[in-house]
Amino acid sequence: MSRIAARFAALRRAGRGALIPFLEAFDPDRETSAALLAGLPAAGADLIEIGVPFTDPMADGPIIQAAGRRALRAGASLRGALAMVRQFRTADPETPVILMGYLNPILSYGPEPFARDAAASGVDGLIVVDLPAEESDLLAPFATRFGLDIIRLVAPTTDDQRLPKVLEGSSGFVYYVSITGITGTKSATVAELSANIPRLRRFTQLPIAVGFGVKTPAQAAEVVSIADAAVVASSLIATLAASLDEKGHPLPGTVARVLADVAALAHSVRGARAAA
Repeated sequence: MSRIAARFAALRRAGRGALIPFLEAFDPDRETSAALLAGLPAAGADLIEIGVPFTDPMADGPIIQAAGRRALRAGASLRGALAMVRQFRTADPETPVILMGYLNPILSYGPEPFARDAAASGVDGLIVVDLPAEESDLLAPFATRFGLDIIRLVAPTTDDQRLPKVLEGSSGFVYYVSITGITGTKSATVAELSANIPRLRRFTQLPIAVGFGVKTPAQAAEVVSIADAAVVASSLIATLAASLDEKGHPLPGTVARVLADVAALAHSVRGARAAA
């Protein structure tokens, strides 16, 4: 059983949903993002999503785009993100880690060596935003060979005819993009999630995580009362950005401020189903 499957199985037994916080590798620098990564499990992260900065992040809103620019200026790369995960694994062998990024850096690296190195570094799953189901053979065979979950993105506009094709070969969990748009710009309503999550469950037995627009502890709690996990990204990046100095450098309290937000989200997520 993969780390992702094991973690969701444990959460089901505990009767609660998951919190999946996001950080951008190397934002605002390698040391700060590594410190955030190391602190996330104790703050309440059940799984962790790491963004790999890219020059053309088509799905990202302005907050994560700015994080990517800071990270690229700090020397971010796909190899650097893998090195961060390797360092993290020396202290934490259990928390699942998912890389989220774009296809071009993987093709440049080489899909087979990338999958091999990602698995060896301790990565558990991959979200490749611009890899359509029809072209999954560019990466999926290598991911399967090295035990990496391929996590598919599903949108509100993905209809019942398209869903089986999108979900074919997916594993780990399904990432439900809860809005039609880019990250951090708007949020889905409870009514929308209540209509769409049950529809997805008819097509998959995998856990369903909801992202793109989950910002507050209250919203995260609403999400896990309907789905299996809440992914929180832009609001955490905004907290980080607000704590930087005028040159974009971290201040002494930067890491603590972001982890405090994660702890508040985790508290809300863990109490959501009990409250319901």
